Amino acid sequence: VMPIFNEDTPRVFCSLAYMAEDLVRSGQASHFGLFVLSDTTEPKIAEQEEQAIRALQEKFRDRLAIYYRRRDRNEGQKAGNIADFVRRWGGANDFMIVLDADSYMSAAAMIRLALAMQEHPEAGLIQTAPQLFNGKTLFARLQEFATAVYGPVLSRGLALWYGTEGNYWGHNGIIRIRAFAASCGLPNLSGRKPFGGEIMSHDFVEAALLRRAGFAIHMWPHIESSYEETPPTLTDHIARDRRWAQGNLQHSKIVPAVGLHWVSRFHLVNGIMSYLASPLWL
Repeated sequence: VMPIFNEDTPRVFCSLAYMAEDLVRSGQASHFGLFVLSDTTEPKIAEQEEQAIRALQEKFRDRLAIYYRRRDRNEGQKAGNIADFVRRWGGANDFMIVLDADSYMSAAAMIRLALAMQEHPEAGLIQTAPQLFNGKTLFARLQEFATAVYGPVLSRGLALWYGTEGNYWGHNGIIRIRAFAASCGLPNLSGRKPFGGEIMSHDFVEAALLRRAGFAIHMWPHIESSYEETPPTLTDHIARDRRWAQGNLQHSKIVPAVGLHWVSRFHLVNGIMSYLASPLWL
C-alpha cells in the first residue's frame, strides 16, 4: 500500500511500475496486490494520478492486481488513509507492506517479508532498515553517504537491543492486518494543538499498541533492497523535522498509557528527548 498526497506523479508512478515489473518477474505477483491510496487535494494532480493509474493497470492487466482509491477528505492524514484501507480491504488480505511515496522495495524484499510473517505467527510487524537513495543534491548525497557508513552498524545494534520490542518507522515494513485492525485504533489527544488533536507521529504509537496486544515487533536490517529518499535540501529537512518534533512531543500524553511494554515507553521517551535535549543543553 502506498499513501500519496499531492506528490510528483511521474516520479511516484515510475517507481510503482518498477516494483510491479519486479513482482511479475518474480513469478509471485498473484500473491500480491498494489494499492495506491490517494489523499490528493489538487485537482490537476488528481487528474494526473487517474491517467497514470489507468496506464499502469493496462500495462499489467491479468498479471498484477492494481487498485486506486482517492478520498474526498484526508481525515486523519496518513494514519486515516491507512485506517480507511484496513476498513475497506483489510479482510481480504493477510498482511500489508506500507510504502511512502518516496519508497522503493524489490520483489525479493517483499517476498522475504511475507514469508517471514508466515513463519512467525507471533509477529505483528517487521520493520526493514531502508537505505537512502536517488539523491540529486549535495545535501542529499551527504546524507546517503553518512547513513551508508554508520547505518548498518546502528540498525544491527538496535535490532539486537530491541528484540521483540522493536519500533515502527511508518514505512518499508510489513504489518499483520488483523492484529493492526484489532489493536491500533488511534485516539484524539485531549487539549489544544500543537499537543492535542490527531496524533502526528502515529508509527511509534502503533508499534506500542501492537506490542501491548501481545504481538512481537521485529527489526530485520538484513533484508536488503529496501530504499527511501531523503529531503533534497536543508530547508526541506527542517520542515520535516518540525512535523516530527510536534508528533514526538505529543507522545508525552501516550507514555503513561496503561499496559504498554517498558521498551515501548522507552521508544516514546527517546523520541521526545530528541527534541527536549537541545533546550536542556542550552
